[in-house]
Amino acid sequence: MTENDNHIKIDKFFNKESQWKALYNELRSIIKETELNEDFKWMHPCYTLNGKNVVLIHGFKDYAALLFHKGVLMDDSEKILIQQTENVQAARQLRFTTTSDVTDHRETIKTYIMNAIEIEKSGRKIEMKPHESYELPEEMTVKFKEDAELEEAFYQLTPGRQRAYIMNISQAKQSSTRTARLEKYTSKILEGKGLNDR
Repeated sequence: MTENDNHIKIDKFFNKESQWKALYNELRSIIKETELNEDFKWMHPCYTLNGKNVVLIHGFKDYAALLFHKGVLMDDSEKILIQQTENVQAARQLRFTTTSDVTDHRETIKTYIMNAIEIEKSGRKIEMKPHESYELPEEMTVKFKEDAELEEAFYQLTPGRQRAYIMNISQAKQSSTRTARLEKYTSKILEGKGLNDR
């Protein structure tokens, strides 16, 4: 992707009519006051330092957020960083539901962004849970015994893609739901695709 393609996609994101348009642009204006470079990754504006991801702007149905890639290392003195799900190890969010959530707390938001930049500059690393510690749900183990081709395809996926499937399937409370999820994802696994790949 060329730099021009990036700019087109970024502009399209910020100009698109949505419930979060004004809020997104407020967040962008704060980040633009820092030394971070604006990029476009995972369909969202992502801000980097020397090519390393620092913070990303994204939105959901009920809130918009700044996602800090090394949020777990940040100084959360205001106790406002949120772990999106229990399986997220490194990233943390600042969430917003109104534009005034941003404008009224501009200095605090900027302080958190500057802290994230300092962490990236320091080179600090996050101790991630080892891949081997993720256990296959029983339904996957049983299916793999029946289907060697599926098992082989699963283990040819990257560790991150394997983890995404394991966590998604494991989160279902009932065995029947876990089995249904595995069946739903079987063709993607056989095609070498991750959970969110198209």
